[in-house]
Amino acid sequence: MLSVSEAFQLIEQNILPVSACEVLLSQASGRVSACDITSDSDSPPFDKALMDGFAIRTQDIQPDVRLKVLERITAGEVPQCSLKERTAIQVMTGAQLPAGTDAVIRIEDVLTPEEDEISFTIDSISPGRNIMSRGESMQTGEVVVACGERLAFPKIALLAELGRSKVSIYPQPSVAVLATGNELVPVDQTPGPGQIRNSNETMLFAQVENSGAKAVPLGIARDDRADLISHIKTGLQSDFLLLSGGVSAGVLDLVPSVLAELGVQQVFHKVHMKPGKPIWFGVRPADAENPRPCYVFGLPGNPVSSMVCFELFVRYALNRIENRPCQSVECRKAHLTQAHLVKGDRPVYYPARITHNDHEFTATPVRWVGSADLRGASEANGMILFTPRDAEYLENEIVDVWTWFDQN
Repeated sequence: MLSVSEAFQLIEQNILPVSACEVLLSQASGRVSACDITSDSDSPPFDKALMDGFAIRTQDIQPDVRLKVLERITAGEVPQCSLKERTAIQVMTGAQLPAGTDAVIRIEDVLTPEEDEISFTIDSISPGRNIMSRGESMQTGEVVVACGERLAFPKIALLAELGRSKVSIYPQPSVAVLATGNELVPVDQTPGPGQIRNSNETMLFAQVENSGAKAVPLGIARDDRADLISHIKTGLQSDFLLLSGGVSAGVLDLVPSVLAELGVQQVFHKVHMKPGKPIWFGVRPADAENPRPCYVFGLPGNPVSSMVCFELFVRYALNRIENRPCQSVECRKAHLTQAHLVKGDRPVYYPARITHNDHEFTATPVRWVGSADLRGASEANGMILFTPRDAEYLENEIVDVWTWFDQN
């Protein structure tokens, strides 16, 4: 049976990054940059005032000294005068500072001007106070967006400041989500005897959206070959297809054989881990009818198994297709807050509460009774990797952890 690291390698070998395309900046939010983007100017492009006040020379701020006010400058205006001994220029927030300025004194620290002269309520001010120097935020030639970086709204604003009306990005992958099983009913219906609500589709939809991809809900397919074929054919039109359930070894676990019938080539089935052992991965190759391949993940039906497999493998695959660093979620080191005993012979990705205090992470296993226990997992914001061993993990021991909600 494959290890988790071997499964990562096979995913990377079989998923090729998509080609980049150029789009309007207004259409690039949440997308991944396909190249490094550098600044073509300094920011700010001039020394500017950070607040309303007066541009001064710090050596002139002394007890009982009055300064002559030469002019007033608002944002967008250019100074006409330079500062000389015992002079000041009134400036507004964002205004360009005149030559000779080495500080801006706040309007609150200035007494009411009399005959174009001002005095102060303070006896001194340090050089650089209330000034943003040219290039302090960003310098010409500096990389401001790295290739593979997701364009969150602050980056979009920065690129607008740089005048980048178009950017090269990797297209948003589409991810079809299909839940399978005779026992499932929609979330807005009351389950009958032996039935459960379709929580997996909603959960996977949220995980797909969180990853920056476009989720395409396909509803529920019954454990029937004809129904599965119809739904899966639709799902294969997307870049990815996620199926929940039907990949284990039960009588009605029909998904692998239906996928094979529809031309999806199996890459691996089952990984040495808990929860999530039955995971299936395959590829429907590109052909004349389908210009792009479709990558298919068969996820276990138990909700926490499906959740963990998405965070480990599907997120890794989505990063790969957008040419991002191939990590599912960033692994960190954390101190256990309590002892924990691992049972069984498989590595366990255990739901946990991960916190960050005093420059270190701590991890507390939640009360969790297995892969069907969504209530327990809902108290977690990440997971701990416990590898099987004879002795229990001790309080304060260092473990590998992943957080679920800070990827983007």
